[in-house]
Amino acid sequence: MLPSMSMNSPVQGNGALNSRDAARHTAGAKRYKYLRRLFRFRQMDFEFAAWQMLYLFTSPQRVYRNFHYRKQTKDQWARDDPAFLVLLSIWLCVSTIGFGFVLDMGFFETIKLLLWVVFIDCIGVGLLISTLMWFISNKYLVKRQSRDYDVEWGYAFDVHLNAFYPLLVILHFIQLFFINHVILTDTFIGYLVGNTLWLVAVGYYIYVTFLGYSALPFLKNTVILLYPFAPLILLYGLSLALGWNFTHMLCSFYKYRVK
Repeated sequence: MLPSMSMNSPVQGNGALNSRDAARHTAGAKRYKYLRRLFRFRQMDFEFAAWQMLYLFTSPQRVYRNFHYRKQTKDQWARDDPAFLVLLSIWLCVSTIGFGFVLDMGFFETIKLLLWVVFIDCIGVGLLISTLMWFISNKYLVKRQSRDYDVEWGYAFDVHLNAFYPLLVILHFIQLFFINHVILTDTFIGYLVGNTLWLVAVGYYIYVTFLGYSALPFLKNTVILLYPFAPLILLYGLSLALGWNFTHMLCSFYKYRVK
C-alpha cells in the first residue's frame, strides 16, 4: 500500500472554501507553491516518490488512487510535491550518460546529448503532449452533466510523467545492456529484441496514460485512449517483416544530434 500523508482539509463545514483558502487554490498559487518547493529538497517526500515509481511498473492503478486521496484532502488532482519530477530527472540524466557511454561518445558529445534529451525530449515534448491531452480531454471527454469540472493542466503533466517513466527505464536503461551485442547486430534477433522493447515501452505509455484519465470520474469515453494500441501492434509486425530496427534509428539520430 502506498504511504500517505495526513492533511487537514481546507473545506469548511458548509462545503465552501474561505477567501484565504480559495486564494491558495487558484492555479497561479498552485504553480507558485510547486515551483517554490522545487528548490527545497528537505520538504520533498522522496520515499513516497520512489514508491510511486515502483508501483508504476507493478500496479499503476494504486498510484492513481493516491491522486484521488490528494483531491479529497488538498482539493487538487495534480501533485504538489516535485519529488517525483526530481527523481525522474536524475534517472534521465544517468541513463542518458549511459547511452553516451554505450555509443562511445566523448565527454562534450555526451553533455550535448544530455541537454537535448532533458530540454527537448523530456521537457519540450512533455509540455506539448500534456497541453494537447489537456485540451482534448476538456474539449471532448468531459461528461455533459460535469461541465463545472475540468482537467487540471498540472494533472495532465503528471499523467505524462507517470507514463514517461516506464518508457524511460525500458528504452534508456534496460535496453543499454543489449544494444551493442544483440540489438545492433543487423540480425533478426537483434531487431526482434529491440523492437519488442519499443513495443512494451510505448504500450506502457499508452496504458498508464489511459489509467490516468479514466481515474477522473467526470470524464467519459476514456477507452479511446487505448485505440493507439492497434496501429502500434500493426507497426510492430510490419517492422519485423521489413527488418526495421527502431533502436538503430534512435542511435543514429542521437549521433546526428551531437555532431
